[in-house]
Amino acid sequence: MSLAHVYDPQPAHRLAHIIVVGNQKGGAGKSTVAMHILVALMRMGRRTGAIDLDVRQRSLTRYIENRGRWIVARGAKLPAPQIFELSESRQRSLDAAEAEEEAGFRAALKRLSETCDFIVVDSPGGDSHLARLAHACADTLVTPLNDSFVDFDLLGDVDPTNPDIVRPSIYSEMVWESRKRKAQAVRTPIDWIVLRNRTSASRIEAKNKQKVGEALKTLSNRIGFRLAPGLSERVIYRELFPQGLTLLDLDGGAGFGEGELRMSHLAARQELRDLFITLKLPGLEGEALKF
Repeated sequence: MSLAHVYDPQPAHRLAHIIVVGNQKGGAGKSTVAMHILVALMRMGRRTGAIDLDVRQRSLTRYIENRGRWIVARGAKLPAPQIFELSESRQRSLDAAEAEEEAGFRAALKRLSETCDFIVVDSPGGDSHLARLAHACADTLVTPLNDSFVDFDLLGDVDPTNPDIVRPSIYSEMVWESRKRKAQAVRTPIDWIVLRNRTSASRIEAKNKQKVGEALKTLSNRIGFRLAPGLSERVIYRELFPQGLTLLDLDGGAGFGEGELRMSHLAARQELRDLFITLKLPGLEGEALKF
Protein backbone atom coordinates (compact mmCIF):
# COMPACT_ATOMS: atom_id res chain seq x y z
CA MET A 1 0.00 0.00 0.00
CA SER A 2 1.50 3.34 -1.01
CA LEU A 3 2.49 5.97 1.52
CA ALA A 4 0.72 8.47 -0.70
CA HIS A 5 -2.49 7.19 0.92
CA VAL A 6 -1.18 8.17 4.34
CA TYR A 7 -0.53 11.78 3.32
CA ASP A 8 -3.29 14.05 2.14
CA PRO A 9 -1.68 16.64 -0.16
CA GLN A 10 -4.61 19.05 0.17
CA PRO A 11 -3.69 22.09 2.34
CA ALA A 12 -7.18 22.03 3.85
CA HIS A 13 -6.35 18.66 5.38
CA ARG A 14 -2.98 19.54 6.88
CA LEU A 15 -1.60 16.75 9.02
CA ALA A 16 -0.20 17.18 12.50
CA HIS A 17 3.57 17.12 12.95
CA ILE A 18 4.51 13.47 13.45
CA ILE A 19 7.22 12.61 15.98
CA VAL A 20 8.33 8.98 15.85
CA VAL A 21 10.34 7.57 18.74
CA GLY A 22 12.11 4.62 17.18
CA ASN A 23 14.90 2.14 17.71
CA GLN A 24 15.00 -1.50 16.67
CA LYS A 25 16.47 -2.55 20.01
CA GLY A 26 14.39 -2.89 23.17
CA GLY A 27 15.37 -1.35 26.47
CA ALA A 28 16.51 2.00 25.08
CA GLY A 29 13.82 3.98 26.91
CA LYS A 30 11.58 4.77 23.93
CA SER A 31 8.32 4.85 25.88
CA THR A 32 9.78 7.02 28.65
CA VAL A 33 11.09 9.49 26.09
CA ALA A 34 7.79 9.44 24.18
CA MET A 35 5.76 10.12 27.33
CA HIS A 36 7.97 13.02 28.40
CA ILE A 37 7.76 14.58 24.93
CA LEU A 38 3.95 14.24 25.07
CA VAL A 39 3.71 15.92 28.46
CA ALA A 40 6.17 18.66 27.44
CA LEU A 41 4.05 19.46 24.38
CA MET A 42 0.86 19.54 26.42
CA ARG A 43 2.52 21.83 28.95
CA MET A 44 3.32 24.11 26.00
CA GLY A 45 -0.39 24.24 25.22
CA ARG A 46 -0.25 22.04 22.13
CA ARG A 47 -2.99 19.56 21.26
CA THR A 48 -1.24 16.24 21.34
CA GLY A 49 -2.06 12.63 20.51
CA ALA A 50 -0.21 9.33 20.73
CA ILE A 51 -0.10 6.09 18.78
CA ASP A 52 1.35 2.97 20.39
CA LEU A 53 2.67 0.59 17.74
CA ASP A 54 4.24 -1.82 20.21
CA VAL A 55 1.34 -4.26 19.93
CA ARG A 56 3.01 -6.76 22.28
CA GLN A 57 4.44 -4.76 25.18
CA ARG A 58 2.13 -1.68 25.06
CA SER A 59 4.33 0.32 27.45
CA LEU A 60 3.15 3.75 26.27
CA THR A 61 -0.50 2.67 26.37
CA ARG A 62 -0.14 1.41 29.94
CA TYR A 63 1.73 4.60 30.89
CA ILE A 64 -1.16 6.76 29.63
CA GLU A 65 -3.79 4.45 31.17
CA ASN A 66 -2.00 4.77 34.52
CA ARG A 67 -2.12 8.55 34.10
CA GLY A 68 -5.86 8.47 33.48
CA ARG A 69 -6.49 6.38 36.58
CA TRP A 70 -4.32 8.72 38.66
CA ILE A 71 -6.20 11.78 37.44
CA VAL A 72 -9.56 10.24 38.33
CA ALA A 73 -8.44 8.88 41.71
CA ARG A 74 -6.69 12.05 42.88
CA GLY A 75 -8.66 14.66 41.02
CA ALA A 76 -5.33 15.77 39.60
CA LYS A 77 -5.35 18.71 37.21
CA LEU A 78 -3.13 17.19 34.57
CA PRO A 79 -3.40 17.09 30.78
CA ALA A 80 -3.74 13.67 29.16
CA PRO A 81 -3.10 12.90 25.50
CA GLN A 82 -5.43 11.13 23.14
CA ILE A 83 -4.12 7.62 22.56
CA PHE A 84 -4.63 5.11 19.77
CA GLU A 85 -3.45 1.56 20.36
CA LEU A 86 -3.15 -0.69 17.34
CA SER A 87 -3.77 -4.40 17.57
CA GLU A 88 -1.75 -7.10 15.86
CA SER A 89 -3.49 -8.47 12.79
CA ARG A 90 -4.74 -12.07 13.01
CA GLN A 91 -4.74 -12.51 9.24
CA ARG A 92 -2.81 -15.64 8.25
CA SER A 93 -1.62 -14.14 4.98
CA LEU A 94 1.38 -11.82 5.47
CA ASP A 95 0.17 -9.43 2.76
CA ALA A 96 -3.33 -9.30 4.27
CA ALA A 97 -1.94 -8.79 7.78
CA GLU A 98 0.32 -5.93 6.68
CA ALA A 99 -2.52 -4.30 4.74
CA GLU A 100 -4.81 -4.50 7.77
CA GLU A 101 -2.21 -3.07 10.15
CA GLU A 102 -1.33 -0.31 7.69
CA ALA A 103 -5.00 0.61 7.31
CA GLY A 104 -5.33 0.84 11.10
CA PHE A 105 -2.26 3.05 11.37
CA ARG A 106 -3.44 5.29 8.54
CA ALA A 107 -6.87 5.66 10.16
CA ALA A 108 -5.29 6.56 13.51
CA LEU A 109 -3.10 9.23 11.90
CA LYS A 110 -6.06 10.71 10.06
CA ARG A 111 -8.28 10.72 13.15
CA LEU A 112 -5.68 12.34 15.41
CA SER A 113 -4.72 14.86 12.74
CA GLU A 114 -8.23 16.30 12.89
CA THR A 115 -7.72 17.50 16.48
CA CYS A 116 -3.98 17.45 17.23
CA ASP A 117 -1.01 19.69 16.48
CA PHE A 118 1.47 16.91 17.24
CA ILE A 119 1.29 13.12 17.11
CA VAL A 120 3.88 11.08 19.02
CA VAL A 121 4.33 7.52 17.73
CA ASP A 122 6.01 4.93 19.94
CA SER A 123 7.54 2.52 17.45
CA PRO A 124 8.07 -1.13 18.41
CA GLY A 125 11.49 -2.66 18.91
CA GLY A 126 12.62 -4.92 16.12
CA ASP A 127 12.04 -4.72 12.39
CA SER A 128 8.39 -4.90 11.36
CA HIS A 129 6.07 -3.54 8.70
CA LEU A 130 4.48 -1.14 11.19
CA ALA A 131 7.87 0.11 12.36
CA ARG A 132 9.01 0.80 8.79
CA LEU A 133 5.72 2.52 7.95
CA ALA A 134 5.96 4.75 11.02
CA HIS A 135 9.55 5.75 10.26
CA ALA A 136 8.63 6.67 6.70
CA CYS A 137 5.83 8.91 8.01
CA ALA A 138 8.00 10.76 10.53
CA ASP A 139 8.57 14.49 10.36
CA THR A 140 10.85 14.20 13.38
CA LEU A 141 12.52 10.90 14.26
CA VAL A 142 13.89 10.53 17.79
CA THR A 143 16.18 7.55 18.40
CA PRO A 144 17.13 6.91 22.04
CA LEU A 145 20.38 5.00 22.30
CA ASN A 146 21.94 3.48 25.38
CA ASP A 147 25.49 4.72 25.82
CA SER A 148 27.34 1.55 24.78
CA PHE A 149 28.80 -0.05 21.69
CA VAL A 150 26.28 -2.89 22.07
CA ASP A 151 23.50 -0.44 21.23
CA PHE A 152 25.64 1.64 18.87
CA ASP A 153 26.04 -1.46 16.70
CA LEU A 154 22.48 -0.97 15.43
CA LEU A 155 23.47 2.42 14.07
CA GLY A 156 27.00 1.86 12.94
CA ASP A 157 29.75 -0.68 12.48
CA VAL A 158 33.11 0.44 13.86
CA ASP A 159 36.29 -0.88 12.23
CA PRO A 160 38.25 -2.48 15.13
CA THR A 161 41.56 -1.54 13.49
CA ASN A 162 40.60 2.06 12.77
CA PRO A 163 38.06 3.80 15.05
CA ASP A 164 37.74 6.65 12.53
CA ILE A 165 36.04 4.29 10.07
CA VAL A 166 32.36 3.93 10.94
CA ARG A 167 29.89 2.39 8.51
CA PRO A 168 26.07 2.59 8.66
CA SER A 169 24.51 -0.53 10.14
CA ILE A 170 21.06 -2.19 10.14
CA TYR A 171 18.91 0.53 11.67
CA SER A 172 20.67 3.38 9.85
CA GLU A 173 20.02 1.64 6.54
CA MET A 174 16.34 1.26 7.45
CA VAL A 175 16.09 4.98 8.28
CA TRP A 176 17.80 5.81 4.98
CA GLU A 177 15.18 3.76 3.13
CA SER A 178 12.42 5.47 5.12
CA ARG A 179 13.79 8.86 4.15
CA LYS A 180 13.74 7.88 0.49
CA ARG A 181 10.18 6.55 0.74
CA LYS A 182 8.93 9.74 2.36
CA ALA A 183 10.74 11.93 -0.15
CA GLN A 184 9.09 10.01 -2.98
CA ALA A 185 5.66 10.32 -1.37
CA VAL A 186 5.57 13.93 -0.17
CA ARG A 187 9.02 15.45 -0.87
CA THR A 188 9.61 16.52 2.74
CA PRO A 189 12.60 15.52 4.89
CA ILE A 190 12.82 13.57 8.12
CA ASP A 191 14.69 15.41 10.87
CA TRP A 192 16.57 12.60 12.64
CA ILE A 193 17.77 13.11 16.21
CA VAL A 194 19.80 10.51 18.08
CA LEU A 195 19.93 10.98 21.83
CA ARG A 196 22.33 9.28 24.20
CA ASN A 197 19.95 7.84 26.76
CA ARG A 198 20.33 6.30 30.23
CA THR A 199 23.77 7.79 30.59
CA SER A 200 25.78 7.16 33.74
CA ALA A 201 28.18 9.43 35.62
CA SER A 202 30.46 6.49 36.46
CA ARG A 203 34.14 7.27 36.03
CA ILE A 204 34.75 3.63 35.13
CA GLU A 205 32.61 4.05 32.01
CA ALA A 206 33.99 7.48 31.08
CA LYS A 207 36.50 6.21 28.51
CA ASN A 208 33.95 3.99 26.80
CA LYS A 209 31.43 6.86 26.76
CA GLN A 210 34.01 9.07 25.09
CA LYS A 211 34.64 6.47 22.39
CA VAL A 212 30.91 6.03 21.81
CA GLY A 213 30.53 9.81 21.54
CA GLU A 214 33.33 10.07 18.98
CA ALA A 215 31.83 7.24 16.91
CA LEU A 216 28.40 8.88 17.01
CA LYS A 217 29.83 12.20 15.85
CA THR A 218 31.64 10.51 12.97
CA LEU A 219 28.50 8.64 11.93
CA SER A 220 26.25 11.70 12.29
CA ASN A 221 28.42 13.61 9.83
CA ARG A 222 28.21 10.74 7.37
CA ILE A 223 24.51 9.83 7.40
CA GLY A 224 22.91 13.04 8.65
CA PHE A 225 21.42 12.88 12.09
CA ARG A 226 21.63 15.42 14.89
CA LEU A 227 22.93 14.48 18.33
CA ALA A 228 20.90 15.48 21.37
CA PRO A 229 21.39 15.15 25.12
CA GLY A 230 19.31 12.31 26.47
CA LEU A 231 18.04 11.27 29.89
CA SER A 232 20.39 10.01 32.57
CA GLU A 233 19.77 6.71 34.34
CA ARG A 234 17.50 7.75 37.23
CA VAL A 235 15.25 5.75 39.54
CA ILE A 236 12.61 8.50 39.42
CA TYR A 237 11.57 7.55 35.87
CA ARG A 238 10.68 4.02 36.98
CA GLU A 239 9.01 5.28 40.16
CA LEU A 240 6.60 7.52 38.27
CA PHE A 241 5.41 4.94 35.71
CA PRO A 242 2.69 3.34 37.95
CA GLN A 243 1.10 6.77 38.44
CA GLY A 244 1.46 7.73 34.78
CA LEU A 245 3.42 10.79 35.82
CA THR A 246 6.55 12.46 34.51
CA LEU A 247 9.08 14.75 36.11
CA LEU A 248 7.27 17.65 34.47
CA ASP A 249 4.16 16.89 36.55
CA LEU A 250 5.81 17.28 39.93
CA ASP A 251 5.58 21.06 40.24
CA GLY A 252 1.92 21.12 41.22
CA GLY A 253 -1.47 19.61 40.44
CA ALA A 254 -0.30 16.00 40.30
CA GLY A 255 -1.03 15.09 43.91
CA PHE A 256 2.36 13.39 44.15
CA GLY A 257 5.39 14.75 45.92
CA GLU A 258 4.90 18.46 45.23
CA GLY A 259 7.46 20.55 47.04
CA GLU A 260 9.80 17.59 47.41
CA LEU A 261 11.90 18.03 44.30
CA ARG A 262 15.50 17.11 45.02
CA MET A 263 18.56 18.42 43.22
CA SER A 264 18.66 15.25 41.10
CA HIS A 265 15.08 15.90 40.00
CA LEU A 266 15.89 19.48 39.07
CA ALA A 267 18.89 18.25 37.06
CA ALA A 268 16.67 15.72 35.30
CA ARG A 269 14.16 18.43 34.45
CA GLN A 270 16.93 20.47 32.89
CA GLU A 271 17.85 17.43 30.76
CA LEU A 272 14.27 17.36 29.50
CA ARG A 273 14.37 21.05 28.70
CA ASP A 274 17.65 20.63 26.81
CA LEU A 275 16.17 17.75 24.82
CA PHE A 276 13.03 19.71 23.96
CA ILE A 277 15.05 22.70 22.79
CA THR A 278 17.23 20.47 20.62
CA LEU A 279 14.18 18.96 18.89
CA LYS A 280 13.41 22.34 17.25
CA LEU A 281 9.76 21.48 16.72
CA PRO A 282 7.76 23.72 14.36
CA GLY A 283 5.66 26.50 15.83
CA LEU A 284 7.62 26.57 19.08
CA GLU A 285 10.58 28.65 17.95
CA GLY A 286 11.44 31.32 20.51
CA GLU A 287 8.54 30.39 22.78
CA ALA A 288 9.39 30.29 26.49
CA LEU A 289 9.31 26.80 28.00
CA LYS A 290 6.40 26.23 30.38
CA PHE A 291 7.97 23.38 32.31
